[in-house]
Amino acid sequence: MKFLLRKVTKTPLDFELESQEANFKGYLQYHSGNLILLKAELSGFVDIECSQCAQDIKLPLEENIELFISDGLFNGDERIELDVVESFDGYADIDEILHSELELIKSDYYSCENCQNS
Repeated sequence: MKFLLRKVTKTPLDFELESQEANFKGYLQYHSGNLILLKAELSGFVDIECSQCAQDIKLPLEENIELFISDGLFNGDERIELDVVESFDGYADIDEILHSELELIKSDYYSCENCQNS
């Protein structure tokens, strides 16, 4: 799902996306300059492996995602306290943002119940 960044206005543009058992729901809204605010909730489940024994774990998701999408190169601003994703084709690729967030969650260290108890 892609949105043309220059068409995003101050009126929130809602989106909802599903990937396996994960739901990514939120909105895009013009912030200032070439920045678009993305606010979303990531919920559901993601399959990961225990970092110790490689047993499959179904991890519950309940994350609030808030970041900026820059239409082109972001030139830095000390007042910006959120992560900034740069888009060089003029589009906000929500599928790619969802995939990146899930991979970031999966990259953490997780232990299954058996490994936690031993």
